[in-house]
Amino acid sequence: MSRRHAVTTACVLTATALALAALPAGAEREVTGAPAVSDAPSAAVAVPVASAASAALRPPPGMLEALERDLGLTPAQAQARLLNEARLTPVALRMSRRLGPDFGGTWLRGASAQALVVATTKVEDIPEILAAGALAEVVPRSLDELAAIKRRIDAGMPPQPLVSSVRFVDVKSNKVVVLSSKPEVAQTFVRSMGVDTEAVVVLPTTEFPLPLYDLVGGNAYYIGVTTRCSIGFSVLKGTQQGFVSAGHCGRVGDATTGFNRAPQGTFKGSSFPGSDYAWVATNANWTATPKVDNGEGGTVPVAGARVAIEGASICRSGSTTDWHCGLVQQRDASVTYPQGTVFELTRTNVCAEAGDSGGPFISIDQAQGITSGGSGNCGQGGTTYFQPIGEILIAYDLDLRTTAGNPPPPVTGTCTGFPNTYTGTLTAGQSAYQPRGRYYRSTVRGVHHGCLDGADGTDFDLYLQKWNGRRWGVVATSAGAGPDEMITYTGTAGYYRYRVFASAGSGAYTLGFRVP
Repeated sequence: MSRRHAVTTACVLTATALALAALPAGAEREVTGAPAVSDAPSAAVAVPVASAASAALRPPPGMLEALERDLGLTPAQAQARLLNEARLTPVALRMSRRLGPDFGGTWLRGASAQALVVATTKVEDIPEILAAGALAEVVPRSLDELAAIKRRIDAGMPPQPLVSSVRFVDVKSNKVVVLSSKPEVAQTFVRSMGVDTEAVVVLPTTEFPLPLYDLVGGNAYYIGVTTRCSIGFSVLKGTQQGFVSAGHCGRVGDATTGFNRAPQGTFKGSSFPGSDYAWVATNANWTATPKVDNGEGGTVPVAGARVAIEGASICRSGSTTDWHCGLVQQRDASVTYPQGTVFELTRTNVCAEAGDSGGPFISIDQAQGITSGGSGNCGQGGTTYFQPIGEILIAYDLDLRTTAGNPPPPVTGTCTGFPNTYTGTLTAGQSAYQPRGRYYRSTVRGVHHGCLDGADGTDFDLYLQKWNGRRWGVVATSAGAGPDEMITYTGTAGYYRYRVFASAGSGAYTLGFRVP
């Protein structure tokens, strides 16, 4: 260790020790069993879980639970992490500008991201970094220098992934990392490039990244060489991702490629005529998203599958004619195509053309169905029929990929008239699971209705969770800025429970729910 680095380390450890002496008792308990002293929050960076900031920070549905599950955090640590990240990110940006060419990078430290580390090439920068509430580390190379080394390696490295599949700047080690399945070969190339080899580390790897793509309703996909259809809605069958589409687009076993002609998936179910629906299981390079292409470079979120009544507005997305809207006209329509009759379709005055088949129909943010067929065109107008989404999900035991209840419907009055009613009291930051700390069983697919009536002046949130065989996962969320919440969720048979969380304030609540 160089003398300059040792002096810096001493300064950092002293600052940390002084901060730890001022720890609130609750914060110290939060990190009991942490692997390093630096994991303990200091007075300078610790954020109370039930602070005023928590009311302003509204994480996306399910994010806190995902942090708890994937990072092994407690609920308090997950909340503290989000708050610390929101507060320390502007500090990191400010320091990167202040230090200029001396800047060596920043990173968060600790389970709850309670410490920000700022690297610099000059000891003289330490007082300014500490004054900003961060920890300082002196490094031999600036971030600009590392970036220049990486650019030179990128330009000189052969394009074959066997030589190097991944390259990146690691600010923690202050080096450029080269991953290779043949590290000796990669090391030879690095030496030939005339870069500072002390700034580069070559590591063996089995990592071979492939391009990843999103499944977005309305986007094109291909069956064989000439047939093109449109993605309907993203779905899940257990952990398998995929999408629903029209049955006449392909048969079971047919392979699909995406809008970019990249390998995508395989038809696992298909029905036509009689019905007109199918589902495609996709490979690991495609991610199911709760989105529908709006034809204008953006997307519309899919929040649920509440059926729109006749006369309601409805829109359709397709790979031929993009985004068109109209009205729901009639239901339970039987349509005879040259190949046979399809029953129980819904009729609309939305136009569509060849290639739009399989694309999604959506009303506001509620999935309605997938395009089957019709007459006319989008130049003169037409009539189009869709296969309702509910029948498809039931037929193949699929779960619709949604934004988990966003936005929730408004709540009016108290939660009365529900066959299952539970009450309790919570203080800020606390959770309760209902019914009575246990769960309930739904034996059929159907709609789950949950209604939360919290005390005035509080901010209570409601989560519906489902057991997947290994853990509880959030399937629907209502987390508005107020005491009252409501969830309407269509799901398969299984075990469910509600989580009531006091985001801000304390008081009593009433939870009512109805099981399918």
